[in-house]
Amino acid sequence: MTTNKSLPKWNKIFGNPVITNAILDRLLHHSHIVNIVGPSYRTKDVLEKLEESKKKEYDAT
Repeated sequence: MTTNKSLPKWNKIFGNPVITNAILDRLLHHSHIVNIVGPSYRTKDVLEKLEESKKKEYDAT
């Protein structure tokens, strides 16, 4: 499972600290957390496509 939200922010997502703690307890039991820091590959691809699109628009004018 992957997420771009840190665990403390999950309380805002579910809106109930008891439910959030229960969900995290079950998800994290026997789990390994790998924190990946850096730009998202999906974001990079979207930004590259936007840049190509703008270049094509500019070249067409």
